[in-house]
Amino acid sequence: MAHTYEKLSITAELAGEMISAAANKATEIGVPMVIAVVDESGVLKAFHRMDGAALLSVDIAQNKAYTAVSFGMATDAWFEFIKNDPPLNTGIVHTPRLVVFGGGYPIVVDGKVIGGIGCSGGHYSQDMVCAQAGLEVAG
Repeated sequence: MAHTYEKLSITAELAGEMISAAANKATEIGVPMVIAVVDESGVLKAFHRMDGAALLSVDIAQNKAYTAVSFGMATDAWFEFIKNDPPLNTGIVHTPRLVVFGGGYPIVVDGKVIGGIGCSGGHYSQDMVCAQAGLEVAG
């Protein structure tokens, strides 16, 4: 029986490319963003706070990325997942770092979750657009 296993992780190079793509999209739509990329364990790998991005967005972006990688599910999917389940809806929302609105996505390469990206700075729909721009770089 094996006592270890291998996990794939995002490279610093890819994380940086994703940050750039998300920031370019944020500039295009005129909303300064905070963009965070975490590795497969939820540890911050790359980070960018655009000039003018809100201070509160610093933690939110990191928590979106963390939430996305922790379950391998986009943050916007959480609301649908919990909304009709009262025990879950009232309990899990108190979990530290859990975000249940859009802007965080798992980074999946070859079917494996290698990290997460989170954007915060606008309405969550704008955050989603910028994070998706970053995801396009990962393929």
